[in-house]
Amino acid sequence: MDVLVVEDNKELSMVLCDFLQAEGYTVSAAENARKALSLYQRYGARLVVLDIMLPGEDGFSICEKIRRESNTPILIVSAKTGKEDKLLGLNLGADDYMEKPYDIDIMLAKIGGIFKRRYSADGLVDGDIRINKMNRTVVKNNLTLEMTSKEFELLILLIENKGRTLSKEYIFNTIWGSDSLSEQQTLTVHIKWLRQKIEEDPKNPQKILTVWGVGYKYI
Repeated sequence: MDVLVVEDNKELSMVLCDFLQAEGYTVSAAENARKALSLYQRYGARLVVLDIMLPGEDGFSICEKIRRESNTPILIVSAKTGKEDKLLGLNLGADDYMEKPYDIDIMLAKIGGIFKRRYSADGLVDGDIRINKMNRTVVKNNLTLEMTSKEFELLILLIENKGRTLSKEYIFNTIWGSDSLSEQQTLTVHIKWLRQKIEEDPKNPQKILTVWGVGYKYI
């Protein structure tokens, strides 16, 4: 899923979703925190557009919870326009803060900019590992590593979320898709293969760590 829209105003949510889908994004919508976090855990998202004033648990809480496990871009959109609210949202890890009412063209431009900055870069470097997204190559210590498509996507996901614990469900749904016929055991196997290729000692991994009962973390 490209964009998760968290907005309790159904009309506003539908309008934004329609415009995003017209731009080619895949979109899901949630009107409260419980549904938003459930959708995020099951399907992941490349961007979360987040209202603050929601029924029950507010958007600040959602922002904080998402940021604990991922560096997924978060764009807060709220009628709360005070300096304190903006600082709180940004300090909790939001990437940007837009005031309501907003111009839909500016909103789409901001979203497009986030996607371009975060996901369109050709290169990715982490220590002695260099990734070329365009050519889909991985080089470690000047040696090109042979990788399957899923291994390549998994490595990018882990590095782009460096330092964050990602749940097994989030990783699986992001890489394989929630409707995949594969089982989550497939993820365990791919993690093993990836460690064999990038770890100095795959049996004692120092880069891809297992967080027991949760998932994995790249450091």
